[in-house]
Amino acid sequence: MTHPTFQGKTVLITGGTTGIGLAAAELFLKNGAQVVIAGRREQQGNDALEKLRSIDHKIHFVQTDVSKSDQVQHLINETVRHFGKLDVAFNNAGIEGQFSAIDKTPEEEYDKVMNINTKGVWLACKYEIEQFKKQGTGGTIVNTSSWLARGASSGSAIYSASKAAIDGLTKALTIETASEGIRINSIQPGYIRTPMFDRFFTGENAEEAIEPFKKHAPIGRFAAPEEVAELVLWLSSPAASFIMGESILVDGGLAIGGQR
Repeated sequence: MTHPTFQGKTVLITGGTTGIGLAAAELFLKNGAQVVIAGRREQQGNDALEKLRSIDHKIHFVQTDVSKSDQVQHLINETVRHFGKLDVAFNNAGIEGQFSAIDKTPEEEYDKVMNINTKGVWLACKYEIEQFKKQGTGGTIVNTSSWLARGASSGSAIYSASKAAIDGLTKALTIETASEGIRINSIQPGYIRTPMFDRFFTGENAEEAIEPFKKHAPIGRFAAPEEVAELVLWLSSPAASFIMGESILVDGGLAIGGQR
């Protein structure tokens, strides 16, 4: 698949050190962009930098906790300081949290998941939009939601709520910012074989435990992070210029009623 070039464009990716975010960073770099990746773990960020520099040296890492307003502001400021502007943002940082029955889930778990998954995206959008308006050049944002914003699994109440909020935020901000040339969408990944997904399955029989989940979707397999990254790249490109406020499933049919 060919893409319009992102030559000279600055792309910011939160949660960019692993999984879907890292795959997106690779694709944007290969298509000419200069990229800033953000993540909470410094060592993971440095490892990602080493890998990405083999593609292109126009890459920068900023250690960031997206639930902290001052750190998100610093991230945006550092992106502009390093590359001069911001054109595209992929707000991908998130955590899976603890999947458990509501009466077995502590209140602290709600705060932790909502602070990163929902507040983190809200803060990122807030300061990205502020920068886009300051530049007067418009911009593009893609937020990471989940198929669990449309469907559900037992114990997914907090996670599902945190991701459904992102879809609502995406629509509201579209109405608010479209006239300024800002385009915002969200993606809803299904079962993607990432480190986050693998953390649900531990021990020597992990692969055996994972295998049945392939049958939950009509496609009969998991997606690779690169398959989701392709959608992010396209949504960020001029090819998707008339698409805004949408929440797009990339789930192999997982969310279709009657599955599982």
